[in-house]
Amino acid sequence: MTEVLPPIVLVHGWGGSFDTTWRSSGFTELLRDAGREVIGVDLLGHGAAPKPHDPEAYADLGARVLEAMPDTPVDAVGFSLGAITLLRIAIDQPHRFRKLVLAGIGATLFDDDPSGTQRIIAGLEGTAAPDDNIARLFAQYGHQPGNDLTALTAVMKRPRGEQLTPELVGRATCETRVIIGDRDFAGPGEPLAAALPAGSLTTLRNVDHFATPESFGFIDATLEFLDAVPA
Repeated sequence: MTEVLPPIVLVHGWGGSFDTTWRSSGFTELLRDAGREVIGVDLLGHGAAPKPHDPEAYADLGARVLEAMPDTPVDAVGFSLGAITLLRIAIDQPHRFRKLVLAGIGATLFDDDPSGTQRIIAGLEGTAAPDDNIARLFAQYGHQPGNDLTALTAVMKRPRGEQLTPELVGRATCETRVIIGDRDFAGPGEPLAAALPAGSLTTLRNVDHFATPESFGFIDATLEFLDAVPA
C-alpha cells in the first residue's frame, strides 16, 4: 500500500506572506504536483492576518500556526521568522511534525546580543546609520506594498521569550533539515544542525538570506527531504 504523506505547512519570514514567499515563486504548485496538500499560514502582522500595533500582541507567534495545523503530524517548512516560530513549536511539541525544514536560520539563534534587532528597528524607524546595509534591506522589505510598517516594527519589538540554547533546541527531536546560504547573515548553519538530535544541513552556495526561498538549491533540497519530488 502506498504511504499517505501528511500535509505540508508553509510559514514565511518577517515582512513576507504565504502568497509573496511561497505561492508567487511556484513552490506551492511543485508541492501539489507531487500530490501533497499545502497549508499556508500568514503570521500575525503579515499578509491577510490581523496587524496589531502593540508589540505585546506578538508574544506568541506560534498560536496561528498551531490553529492551522491538524492534530496529526505534518511536514513543515519555515523561512527566517517562520523557521524560528516552527522551531519553538517543535521544541515544545516535537510529535506534531514528521519532518521539518528550517531555512534562513543558524548560529545567530544562540546569540543573545540584541544589537542586530535594534539596528533593524532603527532602519524601520528611519534612524539607522546610512551605511547599515542590513537595516536598509529590512526597511525596504517593510515598505513593500501590502505591508503595515507599524505592525512589522511591533513584530521586531515583540517579547522574545526564552533565549534559545543548544540544550533547548535539543528537545526538538523530529527529523529536521537546516537549509541556509553561505552568504546568510544568520549563519553558519552547523551549530543549529548539530544541536538538533535528528538534524542535517544543506548549505547553499552563493545565496544570501533574502534569496533563499526562491533559490533552486533550497527548492531542490526541500522537495527531496520531504519526499515531495514531482513525478
